[in-house]
Amino acid sequence: MRKKWMSGVLTMALSTVLVLSGCSSNESGENTPAPAEGNDPPTEAVAQDTMIMGRGGDSVALDPAIVTDGESLKIGHQVFDSLLDYKEGGTEVVPGLAESWEISADGLKYVFKLKSGVKFHDGTDFNAEAVVFNFNRWGDPASEYKFEGDSFDYYDSMFGPEDGRVIKEVKATDETTVEFTLNQPQAPFLQNIAMTPFGIASPTAIQEKKENFKSEPVGTGPFVFKEWKRNDSITLEKNADYWKEGLPKLNKVIVRSIPDNTARFNALQNGEIDVMEDLNPDDLSILEGNSELQKIERPPFNVAYIGFNFKKKPFDNVKVRQALNHAVNKQAIIDAFFAGQAEPAVNPMPPTLWGYNDTIEDYPYDLEKAKALLAEAGFPDGLPDPVTFYAMPVSRPYMPDGKKVAEAIQADFEKIGVTTNIESPEWATYLDDAKAGEKDDIYMLGWTGDNGDPDNFLYTLLDKDAIPGNNRSFYVNEELHVLLTDAQKEIDQEKRAELYKQAQAIIKEDAPWIPLVHTTPILAGKSNLKGFVPSPLGSESYAGAYFE
Repeated sequence: MRKKWMSGVLTMALSTVLVLSGCSSNESGENTPAPAEGNDPPTEAVAQDTMIMGRGGDSVALDPAIVTDGESLKIGHQVFDSLLDYKEGGTEVVPGLAESWEISADGLKYVFKLKSGVKFHDGTDFNAEAVVFNFNRWGDPASEYKFEGDSFDYYDSMFGPEDGRVIKEVKATDETTVEFTLNQPQAPFLQNIAMTPFGIASPTAIQEKKENFKSEPVGTGPFVFKEWKRNDSITLEKNADYWKEGLPKLNKVIVRSIPDNTARFNALQNGEIDVMEDLNPDDLSILEGNSELQKIERPPFNVAYIGFNFKKKPFDNVKVRQALNHAVNKQAIIDAFFAGQAEPAVNPMPPTLWGYNDTIEDYPYDLEKAKALLAEAGFPDGLPDPVTFYAMPVSRPYMPDGKKVAEAIQADFEKIGVTTNIESPEWATYLDDAKAGEKDDIYMLGWTGDNGDPDNFLYTLLDKDAIPGNNRSFYVNEELHVLLTDAQKEIDQEKRAELYKQAQAIIKEDAPWIPLVHTTPILAGKSNLKGFVPSPLGSESYAGAYFE
């Protein structure tokens, strides 16, 4: 709905009231005189109450527990609440559905006191038993509510695989108290609990909808799911009974999928959408010159990378991986495609995150060194067979145009005798293929931090426990595994930081990736959009957004 349309409706309604008044009698039997022409009382402007968001790709599923892609989690952020939350615009943990918590001295027991009076969108009561139901569903491989094709990759990544679970038991001690017992201390436990994949779902809805829950989500969040038109739009409506007083401020949110960045920006300029993600860096000057629009910067907290599939030869050979690291001109890519909104990536985590190892030097762009390493690996004339190179089909905050960047890398690889065939299947298929590791030899992906902890980059993406899951390279290093699991158990942050620095040194030498860039993602919106606060974690609540 637009302001002009709403004002027109009010004017028509007011005119109708006046006409009807003129046809009725007052107490004295006189007709009420019609207002003089041109003297209609002014109508009060009505603020726009629907926000249309434009993004680069559709969701894969709407149950946040079974996905790992950011597009799905953006919707999950609106429909679900987690026990804890992050401070607006940052990564500090604050209360969510749990209003307080206590931690035992040994770090093995967490007791959460829950908010009372909260209901799921279907009217089911939120309580401690609902929390237990959700965590048991995620943690039990034999759960009857783990439906065909589903996997709880985030749970496995953050709380350990089946044979090494961090969480031992979750139990309700009363209606509003839930107790977690751990098998071992986990330093980022609270940071993990706050993540969107661990949003609490209605047990009733899961039991009734079963497999359909992934497309008909029910949570306690500020917006209620209404409709999903695949590859087009998702419609959410205000949760009138939301437990946060005064929120949400909008009555409706429509999230549209517009894959092409330029088409998305044109839609914003034409008034078809109100806010958009992933502005083309080349369009920044146009945005800044338009007084009816505003630039919105997301705090940088990401990494884009090229991953090597260790299941495919010769990428199990470290010299081949190091050679290709030397063959990518990162600065040229940044200059050509990022318009100054990125910096070269050296490590698999951003330099703004504590524990970053700034003593590590990048593989310099050196084609002769790359050729020499290939020769040492047994390929003096380059690789004999074409390499299947998966390039992202959608824009992401860390990668505005995956295909064009892939073409630039393809040209560099060609100079050292490595021929690539670029493939870009649709987004859901792309993610499934990369997870299976059967079709791609190398692949392009990226990651926006979920919770403000180095564990969420290093362990989540590169530890052996994340196979199958977010470790799409199928990279295994036992020494690295020990460091990362020790860092999870260590409470002292300085000691944890040292462990993570050692881990980054191992990863640099093994070269499972080519870290490409860290970006400052740019969003754009109408100038009268207020209360929209971008999160460094890649998705934010729309509850506080409104239009002046």
